[in-house]
Amino acid sequence: MKNIARPEGNITGFSSSEPTIGGKWLELLKAAAPQVTRVAIAYNPDLGPTAPRYIATAEAAAQRHSVQTTQLPFRNAIELVRSIDAFAAEPNGGLILLPPAPLRATVLQLAAQHRLPAIYSVRSVVLDGGLLSYNSDFVGQHRRVAAYVDRILRGAKIVDLPVQLPTKYHLAINMKTAKAIGLTIPEDFLVQADELIE
Repeated sequence: MKNIARPEGNITGFSSSEPTIGGKWLELLKAAAPQVTRVAIAYNPDLGPTAPRYIATAEAAAQRHSVQTTQLPFRNAIELVRSIDAFAAEPNGGLILLPPAPLRATVLQLAAQHRLPAIYSVRSVVLDGGLLSYNSDFVGQHRRVAAYVDRILRGAKIVDLPVQLPTKYHLAINMKTAKAIGLTIPEDFLVQADELIE
């Protein structure tokens, strides 16, 4: 699609994320855990075609925050464990798991074992014990989809229905996980959260 503001053909819709969110994940991780100076970006290259765009914006943010990034591509649990174990051998590390979140139980276990502050793209991972999540407001977006369907059924032209990017985001913090990994999250960061999970 050449122009999301004026779609061509018969394709329009809603995006659940956009590439610059990779930079936001890094910034939020650094703000929650200021001691982090190294961040591993874990992803499965076979499942995440958007990974290069997320990585590019995360690496740009890392430069601004004096954080070193390491890419950890993995295709199975063995590669994931080896990569995170090696990365965690040095201090002051953090982790970003790019979407989709494959092997998330393994990632959660490794993050806890190595006491790595980590951020995820979906809230459900934080409910399962992940530290942070930051993602678009899926419920709000689904409500907006209904309005588009209505307009299409009433004869609106696709060219007049721009692709919609997220406008509202949700930050969740698992306080129990923070305590378990020995992380004291700065108070000014906690007040930004939409949800604190105890």
